[in-house]
Amino acid sequence: MGSCFSSRIKAESPLHNGANPKYGSKYGNEMSGPSSRISSVSVPRTEGEILQSSNLKGFNFSELRTATRNFRPDSFLGEGGFGCVFKGWIDENSFTAAKPGTGMVIAVKRLNQEGFQGHQEWLAEINYLGQLYHPNLVKLVGYCLEDDHRLLVYEFMPKGSLENHLFRRNSYFQPLSWNLRMKVALGAAKGLAFLHSDEAKVIYRDFKTSNILLDSNYNAKLSDFGLAKDGPTGDKSHVSTRVMGTYGYAAPEYMATGHLTARSDVYSFGVVLLEMLTGKRAMDKNRPSREQNLVDWARPYLTSKRKIFRVMDARIEGQYTPDVALKAAYLALQCLSIEPKLRPNMDAVVKALEQLQDSGDKGGPRNASVHNSHRNSRNAPKYQSKNANDICNGNAILSPWPSASPPST
Repeated sequence: MGSCFSSRIKAESPLHNGANPKYGSKYGNEMSGPSSRISSVSVPRTEGEILQSSNLKGFNFSELRTATRNFRPDSFLGEGGFGCVFKGWIDENSFTAAKPGTGMVIAVKRLNQEGFQGHQEWLAEINYLGQLYHPNLVKLVGYCLEDDHRLLVYEFMPKGSLENHLFRRNSYFQPLSWNLRMKVALGAAKGLAFLHSDEAKVIYRDFKTSNILLDSNYNAKLSDFGLAKDGPTGDKSHVSTRVMGTYGYAAPEYMATGHLTARSDVYSFGVVLLEMLTGKRAMDKNRPSREQNLVDWARPYLTSKRKIFRVMDARIEGQYTPDVALKAAYLALQCLSIEPKLRPNMDAVVKALEQLQDSGDKGGPRNASVHNSHRNSRNAPKYQSKNANDICNGNAILSPWPSASPPST
């Protein structure tokens, strides 16, 4: 059907530009089974061990060709960093190909057949998602390894990626409300917290809006584990790796040294939270030069009631109280601390976001008086910066896949 592959980060070509990220209209139904479960995620050394240890369905290429109607253009969902993604249908029980519109909806990623790096990331995806189970991780149903064909089969996520909802200005993708943004932020934070837990001990390394997928109820699930790494073991403080990721999201100390820790993911979370607050991309060369790097531009505004609304997304004005907006901004700022040790861990981030949701619900922000309070707050006294332990009621720290077309429903 012709080439539809974009270049993904190569081992020799570390970071790729966030202005041209990966495919975004990805998959999903609600996942059944335990809320979180894992069978040992210590990385097997061989391809055979990875495939045998995964709890996944092995598909034949002919099955997936039939399920996607021969990868027809009208089944095309979008383009990934190292492959194209197609919509398909399989029987819920036998997992055999089903007629369009019947059975279980799936998303089939067909990898570019060129390059060793793509194969390694394909294996990493199977290694992690074949063993990790959590409501906020996308479900990998199975894979195909046949001749030169390498495919991955996922649950279908009807609402696509967070990236599309934040940045695509068209009638299909409506701006996410404040409440939905906080719901998505909390779900994504829970996914990261699970990965960092003693149960999993995984560093995601590619946290960004295009890798956060939304199901029909806007529940967030992390996808694309091609760059994930096992966390440090024993008395080691970090994992040393070649620097890979996306410009604008990678933590500065990781870019400088190649030392990867869970706090590297926390920094990336701070970038994404800031994107959700502002409605602006982490990196955008179409903005004025001083505004192209979102973190650098927004940082001075994030601790001031008088200035915070200069950077908030105008499309959600009036949907939140000034205090809640400031707490969310300060949480992003804590995650973006230059010193990794000053960043909260993801469990603290989850707790802070839960408190934000509670305060937002109680505040009843959808009314004219709150809308007016936003405007009046421009003249309010400057917010006093607080210690990480003082945020959020003095307890918890408040501290690519661009879619070629809207996903089918």
